[in-house]
Amino acid sequence: MMQNRNLYPLFAALAIIFLWDSAQGLQAQKLADAPSAVMLSRNIEQQNLEAAPVAPHASAMPGDTLSQPPSQDALLKITAQGRVSSIPQQLTLQEAEQIAIRNNPRVRVGQLLARAQHQVYRETRSNYLPQVDGGAVSAKADTGSRFTFDGLRSTRLITHVGGGLDFHQLLTDFGRTSNLIASSKLYEKAQNAQAMASTLDVVLITDQAFYNALEAQALVKVALQTVDTRQTTDQQITELTRNKLRSTIDLAFADENLAQAQLLLLDAQTQYSNDVNALTSVLGFDRPMSYTLIETGGDVPLPPPDQDQLVQMALKQRPDLMALDYDQQAAKKYSRAEWEQLMPTLSAMGVVGGTPIRDDKYFTSNWFGGVGANLEVPIFNGFRYTSEAEEADDRAKAAQENLRDLRDRIVRDVRDAWLQTNTSYQKIAVTEKLLKASNMGLDLAQARYKLGLSSIVELSQSQLDQTQASIENVNAQYEYQLSLAALNYQLGNLP
Repeated sequence: MMQNRNLYPLFAALAIIFLWDSAQGLQAQKLADAPSAVMLSRNIEQQNLEAAPVAPHASAMPGDTLSQPPSQDALLKITAQGRVSSIPQQLTLQEAEQIAIRNNPRVRVGQLLARAQHQVYRETRSNYLPQVDGGAVSAKADTGSRFTFDGLRSTRLITHVGGGLDFHQLLTDFGRTSNLIASSKLYEKAQNAQAMASTLDVVLITDQAFYNALEAQALVKVALQTVDTRQTTDQQITELTRNKLRSTIDLAFADENLAQAQLLLLDAQTQYSNDVNALTSVLGFDRPMSYTLIETGGDVPLPPPDQDQLVQMALKQRPDLMALDYDQQAAKKYSRAEWEQLMPTLSAMGVVGGTPIRDDKYFTSNWFGGVGANLEVPIFNGFRYTSEAEEADDRAKAAQENLRDLRDRIVRDVRDAWLQTNTSYQKIAVTEKLLKASNMGLDLAQARYKLGLSSIVELSQSQLDQTQASIENVNAQYEYQLSLAALNYQLGNLP
């Protein structure tokens, strides 16, 4: 009884150390769950900005504002609806984006990697939980005999049957495990943010494929109109040539112009088919599908007025920047954990079991049990721990520089995208004026040709100018839509 009382102070000390280390682990867990200081500072900066109109989404109307990026839960709700088996006959941009999020394998890969990283976090956290193993053994031996090749362990062989439980609990390693848990949790958050970045990539590719297909579709209409106009002109000149009112040279020019228009139509139709196939692939389908692209009507949205506010928004919302921020925080936690390898490790252990079949000569009781504490102190291992810690320090510093580099590139890319958006918007007005002037020039050239005041060369040149102006006007309209989609991507916006 006195011996048991002498163990009470040891148990009390072990309990105090265990509770203290558990508190350290909970604190590290809270730090891992809390937003980073960088993110908080960016939120404060964003709250201090004055409210002002910002760039609308590519399909938004003037006056609309950019929405906040959805959370990982929101994306999971979209993908949880399952794959889409077919594409609707009439497809809008918003429908294409939702189908791509649900069907494109890159989105699913990002989510699976995030789930895998969560299991890594659970694996690391398991080091804080009790480790309990059970076992049983049945041995038939020449009781009392010995063997002489198993080091310092007991070498006596005894016939018996027994089993029991072995218990092991880490009490403290002075912060190493808690920092490893915090690092794993931060890496999980980084992987979740990277999954959102993959979704953002898929949305941008979908927007680009959709607008490319719309542009090709519009160019097919331009080519058809060009073929129709030049077909009519060719028929008129053919009839005039038959009546000896025009020369065969005029007919040759007319035939050449018609052939060029037909080649333009073939190229436009081929490009449209290629763009539709690219869109179908982005939407996650491996077979040809028939559908019609529907363009959202309305006025052309205005470009954003303030690029500085857009830069701040991008630094706050970009998921790839969040991922690198979490990565560098996780690297710092891991670096601290590596230095803490030099600290002692204190753990408790215990064993309990029974031996129902035994030789009473060697077993004084039918059960056995015991508890104890184990203290391990690293003394020298060839400088391996210090080398690993210094390696982790350098990697943490490299992660910090990667974060700074991405931040600088985001600022540059947002400003470039803003300039491209404004330039594309201005091109629309310029190409509209050019198209209007070329239409007037074509009408005048046709009238002069009918009156015999100009040659077929002038008419052919006017037709070519009008066709080129129509193509440039179509290109300018969809170039602006693509630049808006690229700007939303740079800002980290998702549908």
